[in-house]
Amino acid sequence: MSARNIVAQIQQFNQDRDPNLLKLKYQAMASSAFGFLRGTCHLFYQDIPAEAAIDKMPPVWVCGDLHLQNFGSYKGDDRLVYFDINDFDESVLAPCSWDTARFLTSVLVAAHTLKISEEEAQELCKCFLDSYTAALQMGKARDIHPQTATGLVRELLESLAKRDRKVFLTERTDLKDKQRKLKIIPGKTFAVTPGERETITTLINQWATSQSNPRFFKVLDVAHRIAGTGSLGLDRYILLVEGDGSPQRNYLLDLKAARSSSLYPHLQVHQPKWTSEADRISAIQHRFQESPPALLKPLELDRKSYVLRELQPTADRVNLAAWNGKIKRLKKVIQTMAEVTAWGQLRSGGRQGSAIADDLIAFAEDAADWHPLLLDYARSYAVQVETDFTLFRDALKDDCL
Repeated sequence: MSARNIVAQIQQFNQDRDPNLLKLKYQAMASSAFGFLRGTCHLFYQDIPAEAAIDKMPPVWVCGDLHLQNFGSYKGDDRLVYFDINDFDESVLAPCSWDTARFLTSVLVAAHTLKISEEEAQELCKCFLDSYTAALQMGKARDIHPQTATGLVRELLESLAKRDRKVFLTERTDLKDKQRKLKIIPGKTFAVTPGERETITTLINQWATSQSNPRFFKVLDVAHRIAGTGSLGLDRYILLVEGDGSPQRNYLLDLKAARSSSLYPHLQVHQPKWTSEADRISAIQHRFQESPPALLKPLELDRKSYVLRELQPTADRVNLAAWNGKIKRLKKVIQTMAEVTAWGQLRSGGRQGSAIADDLIAFAEDAADWHPLLLDYARSYAVQVETDFTLFRDALKDDCL
């Protein structure tokens, strides 16, 4: 690909985004090759060669953007804390190899950021494939929670037990005369216009009338929310709602615009007809996880599709930098990530065209055939990412973006 093509493709993909937030996205992408990979999911799937071997593997429900930073903790709708894949914006029915190839590429590309050698990155890739395969061979979906977690994941989940929702609410809001208002926090939130506030408040309050507890969703305040990399620039809001009572039992919600998956143009697998993109995202997440995040709902507001969920103090990522020179600590995290990937595919199997457990078990037994294919593809594409990253960074420096 030429420099001009890379720049044009990135510009075209991001053309409908908020210009100020798009600048932040480009800055995040320019920070490292791994940041670039996170922001260019569309390039990864565009570059899979037609009739490639990784196109021929069993179809499953995939995250679509599987990488090291798209796993994390959250509180489920059963109010228990889990560790799992935490981003389903790109999710579709696709060959199981698409997620695994993208994850392996992310490990190789992130080697410099993690301060590990190329050989250690290769070890982590093999660890992921071995653990993923073993989990598929078992044919039974499990889950990761504080009692079953190990290593860095366990440390994360244990630290979350000390986080209090009221403290989280205080960090994000100001309290005056027994009424809360959202804080404007640089890098995390910025103010909405009066018109935006009125529109979002009216739409949410109208939608709430169809819910079992309309008062819970009564909107008290609204602000724009800045989060993520790939989705930066799309509409995203933080909502302060009545919850279980003001001011101490108010809740914070995340409202995020849903858009078409960037995998769609490159799929050969037949896709279900969803009522909206938000319906797709929330439905697949419900299928994939043992217990989906609290208050996860698809919304249609002013002819736009949004995903609503609770904003939680228990939502966080593993601090991979805390491996402290002990590669075994990283391997344990990679093993966990591989297992929850396989378990989600097993759990959601047999739904609208996805492979059943018996098919995935048989596929796992042929691992000697496809492990080398995925590793070779990831190595090759990691080199492509480094090349594209350099072209992108140079274009950004020259104000070509």
